[in-house]
Amino acid sequence: MNIGIKKSIITGGKEISIETGKLAKQSDGAVVLRMGDTMLLATVVAAQEAKEGVDFLPLTVDYREKYAAAGRIPGGFFRREARPSEGEILMMRIVDRAMRPLFPDDYHAEVQLMVQLLSYDGVNHPDALIGFAASSAVAVSDIPFNGPMSEVKVGRVDGKLILNPTVEELKNSDLDIIVAGTAKDVNMVEGEMKEISEEEMVEVIKFAHEAIIEQCKFQEELAKEIPAAFPKREYNHETHDLELKAKVMTECFDKCKAVARQGNANKALRSELFGAVKEEFSAQFSEEELAAKKGFISIYFKEAMKKAVRDVMLNEQVRLDGRKFDEIRPIWSEVDYLPMVHGSAVFTRGETQALMTLTLGGKMDEQMIDDVTHKGYEKFMLHYNFPPFSTGEARPLRGTSRREIGHGNLAMRALKGMLPDDNAYTVRLVSEILESNGSSSMATVCSGTMALMDGGVQIKAPVSGIAMGLVTEGGKFAVLSDILGDEDHLGDMDFKVCGTAKGITACQMDIKVDGLSYEVLTQALMQAKEGRMHILGEMMKTISEPNKQLKPQTPRIEAFNVPNDMIGAIIGPGGKIIQGIQKDTNTTVTIEELPTGEGRVQIMSNNADDMNAAVKIVRGIAFPPVVEEGAEYEGKIKSIQAYGCFVEILPGVDGLIHISEFSWERVDKMEDVCKEGDIVKFKVVSRDEKTKKWKLSRRVLLPKPEKKEAEA
Repeated sequence: MNIGIKKSIITGGKEISIETGKLAKQSDGAVVLRMGDTMLLATVVAAQEAKEGVDFLPLTVDYREKYAAAGRIPGGFFRREARPSEGEILMMRIVDRAMRPLFPDDYHAEVQLMVQLLSYDGVNHPDALIGFAASSAVAVSDIPFNGPMSEVKVGRVDGKLILNPTVEELKNSDLDIIVAGTAKDVNMVEGEMKEISEEEMVEVIKFAHEAIIEQCKFQEELAKEIPAAFPKREYNHETHDLELKAKVMTECFDKCKAVARQGNANKALRSELFGAVKEEFSAQFSEEELAAKKGFISIYFKEAMKKAVRDVMLNEQVRLDGRKFDEIRPIWSEVDYLPMVHGSAVFTRGETQALMTLTLGGKMDEQMIDDVTHKGYEKFMLHYNFPPFSTGEARPLRGTSRREIGHGNLAMRALKGMLPDDNAYTVRLVSEILESNGSSSMATVCSGTMALMDGGVQIKAPVSGIAMGLVTEGGKFAVLSDILGDEDHLGDMDFKVCGTAKGITACQMDIKVDGLSYEVLTQALMQAKEGRMHILGEMMKTISEPNKQLKPQTPRIEAFNVPNDMIGAIIGPGGKIIQGIQKDTNTTVTIEELPTGEGRVQIMSNNADDMNAAVKIVRGIAFPPVVEEGAEYEGKIKSIQAYGCFVEILPGVDGLIHISEFSWERVDKMEDVCKEGDIVKFKVVSRDEKTKKWKLSRRVLLPKPEKKEAEA
C-alpha cells in the first residue's frame, strides 16, 4: 500500500527527500526529511484559539537528538535522554530566530514545533537540515505562516564554497555558517570563520540564498499536493479600539518625538520621560475607563513611541542617545582587576559592562562532550551570565537560559580560532554582565580578549565585536553602529560582527523586516568594520599584547609527546608508576594516545622544582638512557630484602646491591644499615645474561679499610 507523498530535491549535489502523510498523522503537519542516512522527523501543532490575555506568539521550538539514531545508549544512571544539550539548545534558537518573524503579527495561538533526529549516518550533519524540516512541517499544515523558509550550511575548502558540507569536509573548512531565509530575503545568519573579509561574507550569503530559494519553491510544490494544507485556518486573535488608537497617535506621537530628539544617553531617564508621556495621556480617563482601556493604551503607545523614534532617526538623523549613526559609545576598560584569578578584565561601553575571568587548567579539566553527533573533549569554554540586576530588575533565577547559552556560544566561536595552536591549557572564560543596555555579547568578546592577554595566553590576534542595527521606512534606511537595547527592540536588524584587524571570526544576524538588499548588508558590514577597529584601538590602550608571563598563581603545564610503546611503561601496572610520580613530585600527570599513535604527556604543577622533577622522571622512562656497565650512579632504594636491596638505576630500571656488596664491614641485616627511600651511590658491576638483572655494588666506591696488625 502506498502511504504518503515523497519528493526529492538536489542541493549542492546532495539529494534531500521529504516524505509526509506516513508518520505522526495526528499532528497539524509532519514530515520526514532525509539526506544520506540522516533522517529528521519534524511535527507542528497549533492551538485552535489563542488563550485569553495573550498578545504575543507563544512559539516553542524543540529539537532533540535520539541516541538510537547513532546506535548508542545514553550514559548516566537512568540510561535515557534527559534535558537538552547545549548543542540542541543552540539549534532550537537558530530555528526559532528564523521562523518566529514569519508568523503573522496578530497570530497568538500556541504553536509547538518539534524536530527529532531519528537516524544519523556520521556523514551528513543534521544542523544543516533542521530549519528545512521545520518549515516543511508548517508548509504542509493549515497554520498561517508567511513562509516557507529554509536554511543551509556553508563551508569552504581550498577556496571553494560547499553547500551542506559533510562532517569530513567541515574539518578542512575555514568557515562554518548557517544561513536561513525565504525565497525573497535572508533573515538569519550564524557562524564562525577564519578572518574572512566583508566581501567574502556577502558572497557566502548570496551563495546560500540561491539554494534557499530552490528549497522554498520545493516546499510550495510539496504543499500543493496536500489537501489539508489549504485553505489556511481563519483566526481572530486581536480586538482593537480604533478610535483610541487614533487618539493615542494624535496626542502622543509628537511628544514622543520630542523625547527622542533630546538625545539623552541615560537609559533610566529616557524611560522616565516616555513613561511621563504615557501617564499624562492616561490621566484623562476615569478609573473605570482606564480599567477597560489600559491594555489597549499600552499597545498603542508602544506603536506611537516606535514610530516616533524611527521618524526622528530617519528624518532628523538623531539617535535616542544623541550619537551619530556610526558613533560608538564611550569605552573604558581595565585588566588585572581581580588579584587571585588567572586573568581578568572589565570592559564598559556606554551602559553595558562585562566582567571577565580567566581560569587555566589541565587535561583533567576538559569538558566531556557526549552528544549523539559528537563525542570527545572540549578544552575551551566560555560561559555568559546575565543576572537580573544588570538591567535593574528583580526576578527569579531559574538556571541558565537559552539566551545565555547562545550569547556565550557566539563569543566562544569568535575567540577560539585565536588561541595558540600549541596551547596546553584547558581554558575557561566566564562573562558576568554587570550592566546591560545593548551589545552585552559583544562586550563579552572584548573582555574575553583582554582577560586572555592579561592571563598571558599568547593569542594570535585580539578580537573585538560590535552589534549593528537598522531602521528602514519607505525607501529610507539608517545603519546604526553599537546599538542600544531600545534600538534593538525598535529597529529592524540585530547584526553582531566579531573579528580581528585582519577579518571576521564570527557573526550572528537577525532581520525583522522583508527586503534587506545586499547594498544595505554591505554597508552594515563595512560600517561594522570601522566600529570594530575603533573598539580594538580603545582596548589596545589598556593592554596592547599578551603578557609575557603567566600570573604567579597560575598552574604551570608542560606537555610533550612520547613513543607509543612507552605509554604502558609510564602508567605502570595498575597505574602504579604514574601514581607514584604524582605522589613523589606533587604534580598532576596525564597521558593520552594521539591519533598519530604517539602518547601525549601533560604535567601540571604549582612549583617549578616539582615540575622539573616530574618531567625528568617521565622523560627518563619514555626516553631511557642506556645503563652503562662500570658507570657510577645515584639512586633511591626501592625495596629491602634479606639478601640485599633493590635500587633504581634509572627511572623504570632497577638493580640489586647484594648484602655482601653494600659495605666492607659485615652486614647481618639490611634493615640495620639502610631503609626504603634512602639515596645511595653505587657502581654497575655486571648484568646477568640469564635473568637480565643488573648487579650493583656500593662497597667498591667506599675506601677499603686497612688490615689491623696482629697483636703481639
